Amino acid sequence: MRLALVIGTAVATKKHATMQGQKLLVGQPQLRDGKTPDGDPQIAVDGVGAGIGEMVMITSDGRTARQIVGHDNTPVRWTVIGIQDA
Repeated sequence: MRLALVIGTAVATKKHATMQGQKLLVGQPQLRDGKTPDGDPQIAVDGVGAGIGEMVMITSDGRTARQIVGHDNTPVRWTVIGIQDA
């Protein structure tokens, strides 16, 4: 799991069938302080209804991705699994 700041959304005109109807967010991973970027931004499927400017938890756990999209053969790597409380 990683902490990430949602910096935007992504739109794909063509995507894997298991991703149809899924909201895609662009998250900038953060260091533990929540203010310092840590690596490249990641595209994640939103499983919790997060929005731009929110600090979220993302994971690359395959089981979580399969549960969120509802398919066992999805190529989804990153998913948003929580929104940080203020």
